[in-house]
Amino acid sequence: MIPDLSGFRKWLALALAVFLLAGLSGLAQGQTGSGTTLYLPLVSRGVSAPVLKFERLGCYSSWCETGWYSSPAAVDVNGDGRLDIVASAYSIWAIDGETGAILWKTRSGHDVTEGFDGVSNVGRTWPGIAVADVDRDGTQEIITAHSGGVISVYTLQGRFKPGWYQKPHTSEWRGLLVADLDGNGSTMEILATRAYGSAVNTWVFSSSGQIRANWPQLSNDSGYAWGVYNANASAGNLTGNSALEVVVPSDVHYINAYDAGGNQLPASATDYPGKGWGKVGVWEDLTVEKRGWGACDGNRSESYRANFADGPAVIADVNGDGVREVVAVGNMYDCSQSPYLSRYYAPFIFNADRSRFRTGAWDWRTNPLDTGAPISEDYNVIESAEPNPVVADLDGDGVREILFASYDGRVHAFWLDKTEHGNWPFEVYQPAEGVLRFASEPVVADLDNNGKAEVLFASWTAKGSNRTGKLHGVSFDGNPLFEVSLPAPFNANWNGALAAPTLANVDSDADLEVVLMTAHSGVVVYDLPGTASARIFWGTGRGNFQRTASP
Repeated sequence: MIPDLSGFRKWLALALAVFLLAGLSGLAQGQTGSGTTLYLPLVSRGVSAPVLKFERLGCYSSWCETGWYSSPAAVDVNGDGRLDIVASAYSIWAIDGETGAILWKTRSGHDVTEGFDGVSNVGRTWPGIAVADVDRDGTQEIITAHSGGVISVYTLQGRFKPGWYQKPHTSEWRGLLVADLDGNGSTMEILATRAYGSAVNTWVFSSSGQIRANWPQLSNDSGYAWGVYNANASAGNLTGNSALEVVVPSDVHYINAYDAGGNQLPASATDYPGKGWGKVGVWEDLTVEKRGWGACDGNRSESYRANFADGPAVIADVNGDGVREVVAVGNMYDCSQSPYLSRYYAPFIFNADRSRFRTGAWDWRTNPLDTGAPISEDYNVIESAEPNPVVADLDGDGVREILFASYDGRVHAFWLDKTEHGNWPFEVYQPAEGVLRFASEPVVADLDNNGKAEVLFASWTAKGSNRTGKLHGVSFDGNPLFEVSLPAPFNANWNGALAAPTLANVDSDADLEVVLMTAHSGVVVYDLPGTASARIFWGTGRGNFQRTASP
């Protein structure tokens, strides 16, 4: 007779599982006992996969407007105590997050009182939808910017505020943010940047629609600039006074930085004597940068410099000392080649005086090198990967990491030691699959409130692939938590979401939702089960609904 060992086998399997769980968890946290830190995936993470709630919101009977890089916003439009969704591809929609019903819909440069006659005369929407109480009357407004030079301020009911809309030119707005730039506490300013080949690229409007004195910039010889082809601008407090500073990278290897009055901020008198921010070029080699020019002769140190045509800035305190720095990601290219040859996306950290960040063991006088060559830069093949930097504390140690999506088909996460820990970078593009994929700007939240952050982002596929992108969830140490395929394209041959997701509770339960502006399936909403106690660190495109990129 063979003895029944099933109970013993179950006990042994359970004991082995407990042992492995404890061991792997210790290794994942660097408890190796040998001085070597290993970053292995945790076995149990407590994060549930998203559940599809709505798709094709805002679409028509047989097609959807093409969604671009505009991150949706969340605001209580109808006064029922719940957040609603405001999103735009070309038209602008206010959507009930509980039911998916369209609360109102209008065209760029029009309001709801003019009716809606299809999609004629509408401009696409690149920058995220902004929400702020611009006139400080106690009620928030909705701010949008589009191609054709239209910028609008709407009431929550979709009607123009007095003085709006404005159209100071006919180029496309790619950047939009709202902030109290002069720090007077009365009204807020609206800043927009345009995608046009000119050094005059940054406008600042008052809350009532007038262009502020000394704007637009760059209208003088204090720096070098050209078009702004992404949501590049950031506004935050760099100098410690009551007013904010504005940082605007553009299509050159220079970054301009202004005070609220449009004056160029001075650069370090030690490193760059007599120069403002906008007169200091960004080179890979700091010696060449301080010299002020490179030979572009094929020697790497003389030829690698960073272009910021679509390289946004963030203003944030990266190391927790109470002083804010500027983080920017530029396209490092070889200027000895004709045409210039892109090499990799390079993250930088600058002090308020434009010098490279250095403190203690952290030394960013040299940037992380060779992060990954482009797999494509042709938007006729696949829409462009935009390297919007996100600055957030992933591991809960009080120091922020720098994340960005790249044209190498990966999402990167750099610690202040200039290395990528754990299993970062995260590979969205898998060569064996044979389909090009890029990723959106990430959002960051501690979804299960366990002290470690999760990173969420969307992806999209190449044109003509007949494939769709995904909603990705990744642990703080770069391990996949979930990948959910986005809805199939609606009458198109590819899909995904180019814009950063938005995390908000837009229905009547206690959990968060993920709201996505997709390319070809309209607005899509997912429930995030078990997130009632989540802590959001970077919850939408450019970090907040004012789109300031300054947490």
